[in-house]
Amino acid sequence: MNTADGVRILRAADRRSAVWKNGGGVTREVAARPEGAGAEDFAWRVSLAEVAADGPFSVFPGIDRTLTLAEGAGMDLVVGGARRLVDERFTPQHFPGDEPTDCRLLDGPVVNFNVMYRRGAVRAGTAVVRGRVALAARPGETLLVVALDGSAVLERPAGADAPEELAPYDAALAVGPLRRLLRTTGRTAVVRFGPPHP
Repeated sequence: MNTADGVRILRAADRRSAVWKNGGGVTREVAARPEGAGAEDFAWRVSLAEVAADGPFSVFPGIDRTLTLAEGAGMDLVVGGARRLVDERFTPQHFPGDEPTDCRLLDGPVVNFNVMYRRGAVRAGTAVVRGRVALAARPGETLLVVALDGSAVLERPAGADAPEELAPYDAALAVGPLRRLLRTTGRTAVVRFGPPHP
């Protein structure tokens, strides 16, 4: 669904799942650019990954990633030989996607919010917010808003119809220029994509 100012609502119920090659989890793509791009040619890709078993992560050459634990106790990772404990929900963790990464689950399955973007071609930043937040995107920037815990509401411009409501894991995608007010009942991820810094 598109709105008058170009905000596109992406419902969680409409996503298809893909089983990992190693069988250790399931991924549901939230959005990617170019739209429909595969693992070899995306500029950026955002997904929700359900990790059900210990094992290695896929390696993505030339890709940086930001991983946010959304559900579960967490993971003990070894990234490029260095240990990285991911045990605090809603705290974005940044690491290179082309470093070999092994995962050990701390206490059962987890759900990760995963942002991947091509190094040197795309600038990306992930924040997890709560409460009332003013959102703004400049021309050339893209915002992706995903409700991780509880629901979220994107207020529409003055005089428009009822606001857009996001249930858990629903998303809103918009290309700047854009100004909106976001209201959350829990925690919501806001991902900003733009051209690389000169």
